[in-house]
Amino acid sequence: MKDLNTYKLLTPGPLTTTPTVKETMLIDRCTWDSDYNAITQEIRHELLRLAHVDNGQYTAVLMQGSGTFGVESVLTSIPAKDDTVLVLVNGAYSKRMCSILEHAGIKYETLEYAWDEIPDTKSVDDYLNDHPHISMVSMVHSETTSGLLNDIESIGKIVKKYGKIFIVDAMSSFGAVDIDMGKIGIDFLISSANKCIQGVPGFSFIIGRLEVLLASKGNARSLSLDLYDQYDTMEHHGGKWRFTSPTHVVAAFRQALRELETEGGQPARLARYKKCNKLLREGMEKLGFKAYIKDELQGPIITTYLYPENFKVDFSAMHEFLKQNGYVIYPGKLTDIDTFRLGNIGEIYEEDIEKILSLFKAYKEQADA
Repeated sequence: MKDLNTYKLLTPGPLTTTPTVKETMLIDRCTWDSDYNAITQEIRHELLRLAHVDNGQYTAVLMQGSGTFGVESVLTSIPAKDDTVLVLVNGAYSKRMCSILEHAGIKYETLEYAWDEIPDTKSVDDYLNDHPHISMVSMVHSETTSGLLNDIESIGKIVKKYGKIFIVDAMSSFGAVDIDMGKIGIDFLISSANKCIQGVPGFSFIIGRLEVLLASKGNARSLSLDLYDQYDTMEHHGGKWRFTSPTHVVAAFRQALRELETEGGQPARLARYKKCNKLLREGMEKLGFKAYIKDELQGPIITTYLYPENFKVDFSAMHEFLKQNGYVIYPGKLTDIDTFRLGNIGEIYEEDIEKILSLFKAYKEQADA
């Protein structure tokens, strides 16, 4: 199939997909058909394998909607009325967790950090020790606000030390960054079809500890986002979704999973992402665009760049210049300083990085002229 893209996406999702992933969406499928439901079951089993928890203790549930729908499904389905969730906040997406809990009337507290630093184990340990009423801890793994990668393994040890439920938004990391849910002690992990597995937007997925999920029956504050009911239908009706599912997206995701395996699985994809991210950071710094996040905290997914000193950046003009030359970039999400973001996941390779850097160099020279 010919690739009809006029530009590539330098974003953390949606991202640039392969022609073969797109091609699977040319077939219309019936949501009641056993062949289609078998695709759902295949995906569920493969997700458990990727999370290293295909041992009967966890289950995977697909949920219609964007990644935020999946986060909201967990945060409004798992806590009981007397539970209190501690949210570790160091970016826009952890703040969104707070908004979800606020809207649903669920009790929560926060530990807040600067948006260029990660939650540290001592502060979490001290807080849980001093606040025994906390029953759940929720955080983001790859914070695409800034590009940093939080240390979920160290935090997971503290959360399990106190016997709390651990919820992780691994939206833009799962599938590339290796996450052993059982070893880390994650009870619920949320991600999306259009991130590192390189499918297209349309559903999120939740990998959850079965014992905790079963105990949540009746807790949901939403009909359509009821995680237990979605699991119950999917599990006991051969992969059937409760309500109309994004059939084309589901088929594309299965193909994306197969292509992940063909590439060499999670380790190979992470290696490609890391190499592209490193080349991009090094090249951009030479052009005067410094990264917002320090090297040791930087994730391999997306990087936030500061505007160069003594160089006035018109983001709209820069965006349009790059778009006309084959690449689309993201605006910054920080509120206090001017930044923009470059993602390097999806069908992005070393030759793309070389092209991107040459375009930034040309834009800068043009703007300086």
